[in-house]
Amino acid sequence: MSLSRLTDAPADKRDTLRLVPKLWNETIEEHRRAVRDATLDTTAALVSKHGLRAVTMSQIAKETGIGRATLYKYYPDVESILVAWHERLVAEHLRQLSEIRHREDLKASERLAAVLERYALILHEHHGTELAALLHQGPHFDRAQQHLHRLVADMVADGAKSGELRVDVGPDELATYCLHAATAATTLTSKAAVKRLIDVTLSGLRPSNSVKRGS
Repeated sequence: MSLSRLTDAPADKRDTLRLVPKLWNETIEEHRRAVRDATLDTTAALVSKHGLRAVTMSQIAKETGIGRATLYKYYPDVESILVAWHERLVAEHLRQLSEIRHREDLKASERLAAVLERYALILHEHHGTELAALLHQGPHFDRAQQHLHRLVADMVADGAKSGELRVDVGPDELATYCLHAATAATTLTSKAAVKRLIDVTLSGLRPSNSVKRGS
């Protein structure tokens, strides 16, 4: 849009004309987001059905309903699509865990138990697949683990401050203990067993009679 067109327009139309580039950009971004989401969902479904090595970019383009050239503008190969899909999934899991952390209807120790149980169930549901083996590595996964550790450590600190959790071991150390314990969920066969795992884990964080606050 030329500057002269905007300045020559009647005053009541200038605001509308100014909005056109913004609306156009938003529409384009929405389209790109829709293409990305469709590509990620389709690729994950194809890999789940056919296996990682059986899925090709041509197959993804066909199932998504976009041209191969368009697909390659977004992603160079199948693995990069799966990494993007996993990043989106991990971000959603972290959002869910953070939401639990801020529940005001639960005590600090109850919030920690709920976060650990949800995390353990995620591990229980997604472990052992070829896709998990590929994606549970790399910078994005390391960043997510660091974020999770900080989240749990802060929750442990909250529990110690309220007197619900032990104070003789630091929050970072206890967070490491909790998260390592939660990984045992990958070997369990039921959700009930996962819940028992978290109950046992949390019992080790509660203060005993011999552990005095501030000692």
